[in-house]
Amino acid sequence: MNIRCVRMRRVTRALAVVAATGAAYTVWTIAHQVAGVELVVDRGSGRTTVTPAAVVLATVVAGLAAWALLALLERRTRRAAALWSGTAGAVLLVSLLGPIGSAVGAGATAALVAMHLAAGAVLIPLLARSSVACRESDPDTAPSLAVNRG
Repeated sequence: MNIRCVRMRRVTRALAVVAATGAAYTVWTIAHQVAGVELVVDRGSGRTTVTPAAVVLATVVAGLAAWALLALLERRTRRAAALWSGTAGAVLLVSLLGPIGSAVGAGATAALVAMHLAAGAVLIPLLARSSVACRESDPDTAPSLAVNRG
């Protein structure tokens, strides 16, 4: 894989994490600041307000974990993007159980589910595409367009 591709992949993935974080924060802002929804979750030991810092931190951690898993799969298999996309979709669905099970009130539930979906809607396609884009530009792994006349 060439250096240019590696750099582009890193930049694309970093921007994907930043964009996903921005998407989740935007949903938080609209829900809390504009619609006035109190974003509160019941953690069993008490109620906790979901702060902007918590939204940013959780999204960045999830994005970096997704990036790390994709990078690991790329080292182990040629089908990394497809395997990772399926796994990421499944993890996104499982992550929805958190807000569905612990959010206090319908507004908080809807807003927190929307945050998860917004982050996933940005992160999953951008990270998956970053893997495919590099493979397509790499002459060692790209499908050959040459015609075998043998």
